[in-house]
Amino acid sequence: MPRVLLIEDDPAVRQGTHLALRRQGHDVHAVPTGEEGLACLGTFRPDVVVLDLMLPGLSGLDVCRRIREREQVAIIMVTAKGDDVDVVIGLEAGADDYVIKPVRAQVLDARIRAVLRRLEPAPSDTARPRPESHGDLVIDRAGCVVTHRGRPLSLAPSELRLLLYLSASPGQVLSRQQLLEAVWEHSYHGDIRLVDACVARLRTKMGDPAGEHRHIQTVRGFGYRFQPVRAAQPATGSP
Repeated sequence: MPRVLLIEDDPAVRQGTHLALRRQGHDVHAVPTGEEGLACLGTFRPDVVVLDLMLPGLSGLDVCRRIREREQVAIIMVTAKGDDVDVVIGLEAGADDYVIKPVRAQVLDARIRAVLRRLEPAPSDTARPRPESHGDLVIDRAGCVVTHRGRPLSLAPSELRLLLYLSASPGQVLSRQQLLEAVWEHSYHGDIRLVDACVARLRTKMGDPAGEHRHIQTVRGFGYRFQPVRAAQPATGSP
């Protein structure tokens, strides 16, 4: 049974969402503040956090950032505003997905189940595939581990799924809509900002300097392409 931590300050919304998710088969723990949500992360161990953006005291954005500092649990942000700026800021803070109030229980349940599918390991073949080296980036698909210059990257579920999908077809241009449907299982074109925000977070974690897109390249007006980068060769000097 999926464990869902619901952080929502409005009592009516919290109770209604709690009951609706329980009917959908989720184990739900609901709290009214960000502080309480952070406090119970270690004891409840949720699979997904459903986080209201507009919280009293510690804001939803701050809660999202703090969760990302210590956990890679999936985060679905709930916002009362459909404004692009609010949504993008939340996604940049580390949310994997978002829904806009008033939240329909069926939509939220579908988003929760979709994000949980991203956490499921890929079916293993008889022979375990070897880790792939793409320059200074090493991708172990079987172990769902990515290292950059020998350092493991701490990736949120959507970041890992997006990188695995892009790198499976190196050099191939994939549209934002293709990526949205493959990684997030969304079909609504307006949600392509999920893709852009996730790419931006990946670039930062892979150490790309501002404006320099080494592994994930933008193809203007269309989408993105994964481009392997050759590992730097040690300099050789004359004796």
